[in-house]
Amino acid sequence: MLFQVKKKHLLGFNDLPIALVGIPLVAFFMPLLFFDSNLDNGLAAYWPKWKVALVFTCFYWITMRWFVLRFRSRFPEYKDTSKRILLMILTTIVLVLLLNNFCYDIHDLLLPNGHQGNTTKFDYAKSTFMVVFFVLSLYEGVYFYHRWRLSLIETERLRQENISSQLDALKSQVNPHFLFNSLNTLVYLIPEDEDRAVRFVQRLSKVYRYILEIRDRSLITVAEELDFLDAYQFLLKERFGENLQIHLQIDPAVKQMQMIPLSMQMLLENAIKHNIISKEKPLLIEITVGTRSGNLMVRNRLQPKQQQQESTQVGLDNIRRRYSFYTNADILINQEDGWFSVELPLLKTISSADIVA
Repeated sequence: MLFQVKKKHLLGFNDLPIALVGIPLVAFFMPLLFFDSNLDNGLAAYWPKWKVALVFTCFYWITMRWFVLRFRSRFPEYKDTSKRILLMILTTIVLVLLLNNFCYDIHDLLLPNGHQGNTTKFDYAKSTFMVVFFVLSLYEGVYFYHRWRLSLIETERLRQENISSQLDALKSQVNPHFLFNSLNTLVYLIPEDEDRAVRFVQRLSKVYRYILEIRDRSLITVAEELDFLDAYQFLLKERFGENLQIHLQIDPAVKQMQMIPLSMQMLLENAIKHNIISKEKPLLIEITVGTRSGNLMVRNRLQPKQQQQESTQVGLDNIRRRYSFYTNADILINQEDGWFSVELPLLKTISSADIVA
């Protein structure tokens, strides 16, 4: 079979439908364009010239297709594109010049008396070059379009894989960060009160089990984050008691909106890390929804430690970068009137397909 399916990978498309339409169509217009023919006497009178043009168009179409396949097999690499096209053009010119006289004589033999007209060899050469370069342009144009589409698909696939890997890397930072801070808390508790340390480990195991359950989720609802935060507060109370005060005031209407998992927990950790927490100076943390912005706001009184711990830049940077995969809205950070606040955008229900780069 001339148009084999197995050649599709070299052509970039199934060319059989195009050939079945293109060959008769090109053959129909060739006598009109190059051989002073017309349709004044109807299709029946035009048929002999169309038939001859059909024979030669089919011959050159199949020949050019064969050349396209041969040259693409010989020069399959993208870097060889210019060389391949140049060699095809030169080969085509040589082929047409060699066959022109022979095909011209066959053309006259096939036409009955009265249909040859005043066609010269130059006219025939023009028509032949028209056909072969049209066929070459068609195959190369569709091939380049096919390769362009594949490159776009591959680029998008790599982009999505890159986004996914970046997101996974950021999510993987959360668990070690949480475990590191929890173990630090445990180090403080063990010398002070072994019973409290045991209770802390029990609560820690429950909280960490929850973290493992949501590790494959990129977004959770505000309600789920608050449920986790409620459990997490037990860990904080074991260490700080009444020296740490957390006030929540969340409108039920926003609880089904979505946010980044463990983002509130990381903000609490940051507040605890950088501020004095004592009986004389209890730390107040408020979690509310901004009345104007509609963002989830976590803010704490500013009472910075005299000897600040060196920041690992995991907390806020991690939250900001994870949010950037889902929204262009900024993480708002503000420090005024003795308060430090961070506002997190609340997201409507979206899927992973809605990620923005």
